[in-house]
Amino acid sequence: MQSYYVYVIYSESTDAFYIGQSVDIEIRLHQHNLHENEHSHTSIADDWVLFYYITCECRRQAIQIENHIKHMKSRKYLENLKKHPEISSKLKAIYACTK
Repeated sequence: MQSYYVYVIYSESTDAFYIGQSVDIEIRLHQHNLHENEHSHTSIADDWVLFYYITCECRRQAIQIENHIKHMKSRKYLENLKKHPEISSKLKAIYACTK
């Protein structure tokens, strides 16, 4: 079974975060830094680093958690995700994959 990831990346030069989901975080981070999608929000910088990620059991779960985090619109929430791993566990339980 393939894993999916919700990731949060951070750019020091812009002091900005970006939230996304992918099956391969390393490749996706590389794509962000090379501006492979010129219309992406991440094209504003080339110093993106991985801040945090959540391993998901299915793509639907990853999309739902990504949307949840984006709707929070809070730097403090992102910092708390990293500081308190139990938040990620609760999100995975709320947005559990159904068979």
